[in-house]
Amino acid sequence: MDIFEKIKNNRGPIGQHAKESHGYFTFPKLEGDIGPHMTFRGRKRLNWSLNNYLGLANHPEVRKADADAAAQFGFAAPMGARMMSGNSNYHEQLENELSAFVNKQDTILCNFGYQATVSAIDCLVDRRDVIVYDAESHACILDGVRLHMGKRYVFKHNDIEDCEKQLERATKLSEETGGGILVITEGVFGMRGDQGIIKEIAALKSKYNFRLFVDDAHGCGTMGKNGGGTGVEQGCQDDIDIYFGTFAKSFALIGGFISSDEQVVEYLRYNMRSQIFAKSLPLPLVVGALKRLELMRNHPEYREKLWEITRALQSGLVEAGFDIGVTNSPVTPVYMNGSIPEATNLIIDLRENYDIFCSMVVYPVVPKGMIILRLIPTAVHTIEDVKYTIDAFSKIVHKLKSGQYMADKIASV
Repeated sequence: MDIFEKIKNNRGPIGQHAKESHGYFTFPKLEGDIGPHMTFRGRKRLNWSLNNYLGLANHPEVRKADADAAAQFGFAAPMGARMMSGNSNYHEQLENELSAFVNKQDTILCNFGYQATVSAIDCLVDRRDVIVYDAESHACILDGVRLHMGKRYVFKHNDIEDCEKQLERATKLSEETGGGILVITEGVFGMRGDQGIIKEIAALKSKYNFRLFVDDAHGCGTMGKNGGGTGVEQGCQDDIDIYFGTFAKSFALIGGFISSDEQVVEYLRYNMRSQIFAKSLPLPLVVGALKRLELMRNHPEYREKLWEITRALQSGLVEAGFDIGVTNSPVTPVYMNGSIPEATNLIIDLRENYDIFCSMVVYPVVPKGMIILRLIPTAVHTIEDVKYTIDAFSKIVHKLKSGQYMADKIASV
C-alpha cells in the first residue's frame, strides 16, 4: 500500500477526530500573559492547564533576563553542536549549578526534555542489557525503551512486588548475556499525580545489581526541600543513579538536563546522539534557566505558595465529594464516569458557561467510561480561584450524573 494512502485510511486514535476537535479540544489557543487567567476564544478563562508550577513564566526578573539575553546574544548563539562549536561558559555554569541543586556530581544540558529521555536510554544500554520499567511511564520513556535492542520487562504501576519479580527475571537473563540492568520510573507521574516508589525500588539494590533512572519532570522544583526533587522528598536522592529534570515544568522554559556521576555524564556527553548531532541550546534559554534556578533557590516562598494552593484545591475537592485518586503531588486529577460525548459536552459547558479551562483526558488514554479533568495548580493561583473552581465542578458533576451531557444533547462551539 502507498504510505500516503495508508495515512488517509488510518488517522490514529486521536487524529481521527481532528476535524471536530481542532482548535477547541486539541490545539487550543490560549492568549495573553501566561498565568491563571488567560484568553480563550475572545474571553478570559480561569486556566488550570499550564505547568507553570512556581509562577515563573511572567516573573518580572525572568522576563527581563530573557529579554536582555535575547538582545545581547540573539537566538543563533552559540552556533553549532555543543561538541564542535556550541559550548559556552554559561552552559557550563548552568550544568554546575544544576548538579548542586539536585545533589549530583555532574550534569549535561539537553535541548528538549522528551528527546533527552529517549536518547539517554538508547545511549545507556546495549543489546546485552535489560530494562525494567513502570507500566505507566511517560511516552518519552516508552519510546526510549522501544529503541532498546535487548530485552525489557514491565512491572505493574508502583507495585514493588511485581518490580522485584521482573528484577528476578532480568537478573537471570543478564547473567546469561553478560549485560546490566536499568530500572526506570518517574518521580511524579503526570497523569495520576502519585509519586514513584523510588525509595522502595532503591532498597532492592541490596538484593539485585541494577542502576536506577528517574524521570522527575514534575518533581524537579516542586518536591523535596528547596525543590530538589522527589528523591529528596523521599530521602533517597543518592540512590538515584541517573536523574532527569526538565525546564518545561517548574522552570517555565524549554529544554532539560540529566545529572549523574561524573563518568556517566562524560559518557553521555560524548555518546548521546541527540546532543552530539544537534545545535546547542541557545544562550537566551541558558541564561534564562540560570535566572529561574536562582529564583528557585532564593525564594522558597514560591514553592510554599504552590503547596498552599495545592492543599486547598485537593482538600476542597475531596470535601466536596470528588475522587482525586492517590495524588501526593501538585498534579490534581479529578475522576468522573461518563462517555466521550458526555465528556466533550461537559468541557464545553465548563469553558463557555463557567469560564474554566482545564485539560480533559478520555479513552484511549484512559479506559472507556472514565473522564479525567486534570488540574495543575500554580503559585500564582489564588484561594478565590480554588473556591470558584470547586463550586463550578460541583455543578457540572450534578449535570453529568443527571444525564444532561448525553450524546443527544451535544452542544455547539
